[in-house]
Amino acid sequence: MKGPLDSRQLQAFLILARTGSFTQTARELFLTQSAVSHSMKALETDIGCRLLDRLGKKVVLTQAGEHLLGHAAVVLREMAAARDGIELLGKWGRGRLRIGATASICQVLLPPVLREFKESFPQSLINIEPGDTRELIAGLERQRMDLALGLQLPPDDRFEFLPVFTDELAFIASPLHPWAQAGEVTRAEVAKQNLIIYRKSSHTFRLVDDYFRKEDVVLNTVIELGSMEAIKEMVKLGLGVSIMAPWIAQKELRDGSLVALPLGQRKLKRGWGVLHWRGRRLTLAEETFVGLCRSASADMVRTPDGEG
Repeated sequence: MKGPLDSRQLQAFLILARTGSFTQTARELFLTQSAVSHSMKALETDIGCRLLDRLGKKVVLTQAGEHLLGHAAVVLREMAAARDGIELLGKWGRGRLRIGATASICQVLLPPVLREFKESFPQSLINIEPGDTRELIAGLERQRMDLALGLQLPPDDRFEFLPVFTDELAFIASPLHPWAQAGEVTRAEVAKQNLIIYRKSSHTFRLVDDYFRKEDVVLNTVIELGSMEAIKEMVKLGLGVSIMAPWIAQKELRDGSLVALPLGQRKLKRGWGVLHWRGRRLTLAEETFVGLCRSASADMVRTPDGEG
């Protein structure tokens, strides 16, 4: 198998194809005409066919030369883009931030965080990929993201977990629901209640299910959805109650379209944080991002009264 073509020969070939002149090509490359001629002969030998024809003083491409022309332009353009990208990464404040986060984090926490982040790193290229916590771990494994903002799972020696905030789960109901009207949850009624939940495969549902099993309560799940926004709308319509962190429904709780009620005397809390490959030192931009997440989340969960 032959090796790759010489980029300098390809550059000379592109200029020669454009100008049709060895003299002009030599002038643009600051080379002698003889050097350009030898370069083209070497390229033709490497490829194994004639690329150029001379028509008097004019140089024209053969059919093989025309075929090479399109490929050569793409190759050199990609090489230039790679060089430019690497040079930009070396400049202060320029880099990439590839973040994975749950949908609710993307909607509630990230907007204020990224607004402040861009003030400090205006040239940084940001990519956000939403997903459940386990999907985010898969993204880290496949090198699609550098940081994953999600729930704290059982320890994994491959990753380091940087705590960001802790929240508390609560019942979320319509203000017309009997529990909301009474201002309390009747324990005996929990098992009879229609529950609208986020995916059963989620870590949050496993936490909730375990919590109520310890209370000798078997949940009556009737609707399972993959969208927290859809769950809130179902609850507003009185189709059941849900269990989520109040910060996920902060807008609805403020305008009174939903009501939060405690799960019981025991609290059910979750830890949120940033996961990254253990042993990999965070860049300044990544450290700044984590710090901004901690600051913004302190305001987000301040009210006593979110998915993973």
